[in-house]
Amino acid sequence: MKQSQQYTVLPCNGLDKAAGCVAREVALEVAEQSGSEIICPVLYRVSDTRYTRLAGEHPLLVVDGCPTRCASKLAAEKGLKVARKFLITEEAKNNGIVLGNDLRLDETGIGLARTLVAALLKADKAVVGSPRVETISPAQVEYDLYEKDKFIFRLPKTGFFFTENDCWVHVDGNRGRVGVTDFLQQSLSDVTFCTPPIVGAKIEQFGELGTIEASKAVFEIPSPVTGTVVAVNEALATTPELINQQPYEKGWIVELELTDFEKDREFLLDVSAYFPILKRKVDEFHVK
Repeated sequence: MKQSQQYTVLPCNGLDKAAGCVAREVALEVAEQSGSEIICPVLYRVSDTRYTRLAGEHPLLVVDGCPTRCASKLAAEKGLKVARKFLITEEAKNNGIVLGNDLRLDETGIGLARTLVAALLKADKAVVGSPRVETISPAQVEYDLYEKDKFIFRLPKTGFFFTENDCWVHVDGNRGRVGVTDFLQQSLSDVTFCTPPIVGAKIEQFGELGTIEASKAVFEIPSPVTGTVVAVNEALATTPELINQQPYEKGWIVELELTDFEKDREFLLDVSAYFPILKRKVDEFHVK
């Protein structure tokens, strides 16, 4: 039975690698299970009218095989808005899978593809069929500022906890909203894409909480807290630059239902402890 959510799928065409073959399998599984359409990346480069139309009809799912990210680059080249992404080599690592060199997929490769598609469609169904989760929102944020040359770095005065790797969490009851600091977004420069975890994912403290792709680097987000993802910032799918513009407000990334915040708190910093770290990093970052 087809799912209600349909995609337009742009897969990697690197069929000379096992990861590319898994990307193809993901595209086929999504198409078969949800009635989605597949873009041929080769034909798209030479005749794009039909595929551009398809990309505008449904959310775009990009499936890259390896870190070269050919499918993502093609989407950027064509000016397409990406709704979801998979990077097969990264997903294999996250699932403890080692892909071999055989281009004919074995049970492991096919199983990875089916696992990814099942998680994708399950998350879509949950979003469609469940009541909307009300997200928390911090009160109006007041900032301490650190200025260096022409640059200004903001840091909330109260209500936030930080990690030494420049992520933050704002806690309200048993919920935590997570994002990255003003220093980190300025270090990364222009954010072009954010890949969050799926709703329902269980994340350990300092476990990976998705990735941010920017002009200078790809950043794997380490979670400040342990918990279950209950909401993602859907606005980032179309306006990832919110992370640059308002990293503590509209640029938040996910919200989690916290497992044991008192235990996590041992490894978090309040603003008074994090501020000296921020100043040191800024000073080192701006050394010529």
